Amino acid sequence: MGASSPTRRIRQTAAVTARDWWKSAVVYQVYPRSFADSDGDGVGDIRGIIGKLDYLERLGVDVVWLSPVYRSPMADNGYDISDYQDVDPLFGTLDDLDELVAGLHARGMKLVMDLVVNHTSSAHAWFQESRSSTDNPKRDWYWWRDPREGFEPGTPGAEPTNWGSAFSGPAWTYDATTGQYYLHLFAPEQPDLNWENPEVRQAVYAMMNWWLDRGVDGFRMDVICLLSKVLVHGPDGRAQLPDGRLERDPNGAGVVDTTKYGDTTPLVVNGPRIHEFMQEMHRAVFADRPPGLLTVGETPATPVEQARLYTDPARGEVDMVFQFEHVDLDSGPRGKWDIVPMTMLDLKRSLGRWQEGLAEVGWNSLYLGNHDQPRCVSRFGNDAPEHREQSAKSLATVLHLHRGTPYVYEGDELGLPNARYTRIDQLRDVESLNRYSEAVAAGQDPAAVMAALSAKGRDNARVPMPWNDEANGGFTTGTPWIDPHPDAATINVAAQVDDPDSVFAHFQRLIALRHDQPVVAHGTFRMLLPDDERVYAFVRELDGARLLVVANLSDDDGVVADIDEAGTWTLALGSVAGSSQTATDPLAPWESRVYLTE
Repeated sequence: MGASSPTRRIRQTAAVTARDWWKSAVVYQVYPRSFADSDGDGVGDIRGIIGKLDYLERLGVDVVWLSPVYRSPMADNGYDISDYQDVDPLFGTLDDLDELVAGLHARGMKLVMDLVVNHTSSAHAWFQESRSSTDNPKRDWYWWRDPREGFEPGTPGAEPTNWGSAFSGPAWTYDATTGQYYLHLFAPEQPDLNWENPEVRQAVYAMMNWWLDRGVDGFRMDVICLLSKVLVHGPDGRAQLPDGRLERDPNGAGVVDTTKYGDTTPLVVNGPRIHEFMQEMHRAVFADRPPGLLTVGETPATPVEQARLYTDPARGEVDMVFQFEHVDLDSGPRGKWDIVPMTMLDLKRSLGRWQEGLAEVGWNSLYLGNHDQPRCVSRFGNDAPEHREQSAKSLATVLHLHRGTPYVYEGDELGLPNARYTRIDQLRDVESLNRYSEAVAAGQDPAAVMAALSAKGRDNARVPMPWNDEANGGFTTGTPWIDPHPDAATINVAAQVDDPDSVFAHFQRLIALRHDQPVVAHGTFRMLLPDDERVYAFVRELDGARLLVVANLSDDDGVVADIDEAGTWTLALGSVAGSSQTATDPLAPWESRVYLTE
């Protein structure tokens, strides 16, 4: 099986007092709506997760990252929070969450909560107060602005700025109660908090401390790089949010009006006060607590130079970041849905840049998939039946053995592919539904729009976890909130946990290797064959110990890793039965090998 032994688990548990314990840890993300349903209502819940803790322990992971279970109207599946200090009845109760924490701790694991504080739900009491009147004490807790001068309020073009929402449409919604607009970088039901207001920040810090006092072990911080917006001062001296730059034609003859919205990235990503806010958060919440907590910042559109600032231990901000460069490689100039070809070499060069950029200072989260991304074996590998298992294993090998902390998204350890959606009625995600409506209304071919949503839509990651070959993959006894995966009868937990050649078993061995070999967690990283279009190879080194990874990330057979690394190498892990003891022997399609030497 390659499972973590009791001795290893005890050692890991004892080691969590080290300030950098998370370097040798592996995080498992649970999307609670889709993980396990305990009560038959078709929606996953906390008691369902509790019932699967032995499975997570068997896999060998150290930390569970739990996507939001707070009270929410569910406009964005829980990322629109109406009460930060309660559990939504859809998922259970606070007592259930306490039991989950206790169950994880008893098994030597930790729980990291999702922290969503760029925005709240429009149903949150804070926002309800804020929108009640222009002089309410909480009015300035959100971004309220007058309509654009010369426009009728509530009509197209009257929005205070030309900012667009990440979920389609304008980033401003008119509120007739007070005659002003409020800002929402995501859905209208997700108004942005105004972090310029110190009262907002102190309220957030108090909430975070409440959760830590309750026993949770840290936070994954949703779109944390968006908290600070660029401000300019108008003639009246009031701070204003400026328009975003519009794309211009190649000849510079004027503004091209093919896009409605300006470029907001320079105005909202890594804004002028973001590091001040993060350092203040660290002082108010984490600085005086014992070591053992974990802080992870999700930072889309953030370059490696900024990531070093976020994760430099001397600065006191966060332990690691989620960067997006490698998951944007297949996005064209018109954004996420403008899908362009991506090669293995593109992926290698992107991940290599981050290995080099954070080599001396800082830390990275290693991931290929999560709740916001399509399935990694379909996107970066080959999910055809003859290649799916091997490409899932080898993508995991390459990812887990980089420098950084690896993340496993539920189902990755089974090699679960995309769900192959063909109809819009199969989708549930607000981002995809809005995209389809907007694109079709603009005259785009519905089939082409659907093809893009099938390839990159977030619902691919949100299908119910397949536990066995029973109805609904064993996820629920009721009607699941979204259709089960079409391959659940053959790709499921029961089919893999006792199979030593399964994708699951390979993940177990990778996780055990990180726990057993300090070179994996703490060694340097050196890329080999940087321009090879098929072979992904690198060396990790620490105090004389060395680890070598060679992987053929292609459909081609007989691929040779043309490397010359001195030393006596011993095969530590191979993705195929009978893997060669020699690193330069030909590799089968999507085969990977790991060697150790001392």
